[in-house]
Amino acid sequence: MNMTPPASSSSSSSSSSSSSLSLLQKRYDEIYKRYEEYNQSHLLKFYADLTNDEKHSLLNQLESIPIEKIESLFESATSAQNNAHCVKSDDIQPFRGAVGDVGKVQSETNAWEVGLDAVRLGKVAAVTLAGGQGTRLGFAGPKGKYVLPQFSSSLFGVVAQRIDRLKSIASSSEGESCVRLPWYIMTSPLNDAETRQFFRSNSYFGLDEEDVVFFEQGTLPCLDFEGKVLLKTKSEVAEAPDGNGGIWTQIKNDNLTADMRNRGVDYLHVFSIDNALVRPADPTFVGYCINESADCGNKVLWKSHTLEKVGVIAEIHGRPQIVEYSDMSQSLCEKVDENGKLLFGAGNICNHFFTVDFVENMIMPSVEAASLYHIAKKKISCVDISTGVDIKATENNGIKLETFIFDVFPLSEKMAVLNVNRDEEFAPVKNAPDADVDSPYTARKMISDLAKKYAIAAGYVLTGDVESDECEISPLTSYSGEGIEGNGKSLVCPFRM
Repeated sequence: MNMTPPASSSSSSSSSSSSSLSLLQKRYDEIYKRYEEYNQSHLLKFYADLTNDEKHSLLNQLESIPIEKIESLFESATSAQNNAHCVKSDDIQPFRGAVGDVGKVQSETNAWEVGLDAVRLGKVAAVTLAGGQGTRLGFAGPKGKYVLPQFSSSLFGVVAQRIDRLKSIASSSEGESCVRLPWYIMTSPLNDAETRQFFRSNSYFGLDEEDVVFFEQGTLPCLDFEGKVLLKTKSEVAEAPDGNGGIWTQIKNDNLTADMRNRGVDYLHVFSIDNALVRPADPTFVGYCINESADCGNKVLWKSHTLEKVGVIAEIHGRPQIVEYSDMSQSLCEKVDENGKLLFGAGNICNHFFTVDFVENMIMPSVEAASLYHIAKKKISCVDISTGVDIKATENNGIKLETFIFDVFPLSEKMAVLNVNRDEEFAPVKNAPDADVDSPYTARKMISDLAKKYAIAAGYVLTGDVESDECEISPLTSYSGEGIEGNGKSLVCPFRM
């Protein structure tokens, strides 16, 4: 019997290797042609110097980038930036919708009860914007993992504990045994895996795992000032998260509104992870917006002085919009009403309310149009295309394209604004520990001062080091000052409750 001898292992291996190289070359040719069409073929300049693994990695990344859109995004962002600076003062008008003061809302309305009832019925979801790293903090990792000095929990843990406490309050108010309060967390490719692992290793901070939903925002390439895409290394394109406005694209792509509907959620409370005093699913805010029949809401702080560098809620051509401080003249910033209150004083703090109806019916159908890309000039480490030398930027050398969550405000038909107390609800954790503002230590002091304020209001008499900035009331003990009756007892500072 004649038999064909088997191919030798070396010839088989050689054939396989040749086929693999042929496919790799075909991919390269296709991608090069595509990028050449959009004047971005420089990204493959060092391709021949790469290992096969590096070649595959670079080609995979290039395939995933919507290079066809980059030029138009750059041009529209540049145009939008120029147009923003050309907005006439006469076009910027005070916000004419509902503006409530938290003190009056709490004392004169049933907003808390309305919001708490919505929480009890499972109609409210917390949504956290947590795609950033702790770079400015000098912290290696997702910002939500950061623990304030001498305190007991991370920023993620604090939010989780406040959610847990609010669920208990809502349960006890009507004798419910199990209140569901979903928590959606937007991560980014920079920190998604580490964030998920952090929650797993902390057993989801006592929350039900199925009620914690992660979703990952998108990225866009970093560009030079002429719109050319930058290389981070010879085998990797420089990319960055697409801004907190990327939430809308990802909600659409991941069909998260269907998940929300399946859970019975009607209202979203959206906030950034870097506010150590944030009140997730805040019943007062949610109830106020429900009472006002608002499709969209913005929790604000009134500016502490006329030139405070913060964007404010205003109207342009009759539509609500955040106007950046840099786009307002000094005379506009100084305008006051008949009571001497700033007309343009409602400072934005990234703390928002949306109905799921508004997200489904107004944002999702126009998510591309509603996504206005903004230019953020940054120091971006990259490769010099001319020389192949690594550049460690010491000054702004490129841009990142970002969208903002509030870019959808003009779509709102009825927006409500709630002015809250700075010392009770806003302790930003953005800058390095030695910074004078918005640092871990300034946030710690605010938390400590608020703990002492709550304790005094509850009837405690403070003794010991009453100036201490290390006093803490666990969010598991109290959501916003309730449940800590002192009845004249002494409380030695610093204290932990």
